[in-house]
Amino acid sequence: MRVDEVRRFNRFYTRRVGALREGLLGSEFSLPEARVLYEVAQSKNPTSTRLALDLDLDAGYLSRLLQSLRKRGLVRATASPRDARCRLLSLTPAGRKAFSLLDRRSKEEVSGMLSKLPGAAQARLVDAMKTVEALLEERQDREEARITLRDHRPGDLGWVVHRHGALYAQEYGYDERFEALVAGIVAKFVQDFDPACERCWIAERDGEAVGSVFVVRQSRTVAKLRLLLVEPRARGLGLGRRLVEECMRFARGKGYRKLVLWTQSDLDAARAIYRGCGFQLVKSEKHASFGVKLTGEYWALKL
Repeated sequence: MRVDEVRRFNRFYTRRVGALREGLLGSEFSLPEARVLYEVAQSKNPTSTRLALDLDLDAGYLSRLLQSLRKRGLVRATASPRDARCRLLSLTPAGRKAFSLLDRRSKEEVSGMLSKLPGAAQARLVDAMKTVEALLEERQDREEARITLRDHRPGDLGWVVHRHGALYAQEYGYDERFEALVAGIVAKFVQDFDPACERCWIAERDGEAVGSVFVVRQSRTVAKLRLLLVEPRARGLGLGRRLVEECMRFARGKGYRKLVLWTQSDLDAARAIYRGCGFQLVKSEKHASFGVKLTGEYWALKL
């Protein structure tokens, strides 16, 4: 079967390049640590939030990796000259030395692997790798390009209420009280809407709505992210994270200092996005507001 063949290749290649060894390329670094060093060395003004997104790493796990590298004197964080609340990452002299050694050993290992093949076979191997990369990225790139984000317009907010009610009933067993809650949030948004500091995004593909998210004002310095939704047919394309990132950029641009949200512990996909974008769990509380036993969670992100 094709699935078995792909899995077999994955096992072969991870073994061939030594990805499972305790120390990558005979060094003291694990594969994740080496990737972090590489990204910090190659990126322009990287931040932990940006690294988490680029490497698709849990923010908490990345924080522990960075803390370990800082304690070893390899990475440092300094305040951005544009925004003192933002910490920019860079390599220390010891970090640059460690990265240079890893980079040189990696090139030597790949060069050694290729040298065992004749020139024509090397070209075939590289072309095959390019084909794998292109095929796996082509569909996602094509699908992502079809999705656009726009402001809300008449009819959209009724769709937001309807799809929240239908999807959460189907996927999580929430009753009509959840739909009533969403309707109340949407009604308040319309009645109090201030375009200077609030926003709704509708994700659209081929003229059809496939996602939504809102940013509303909670106080002068705090904004609230609400009603993140991605239709099942648009999942797996990074749309949820894209919508959350839009909220983060908007909130920063409007001068908010914190972005907060309320979610439920059973919404694993959404929670993974929030954590990956740097949100921290502040508190949780049990409730049964929608006909099922739930644990509500309050998350916050310092901007």
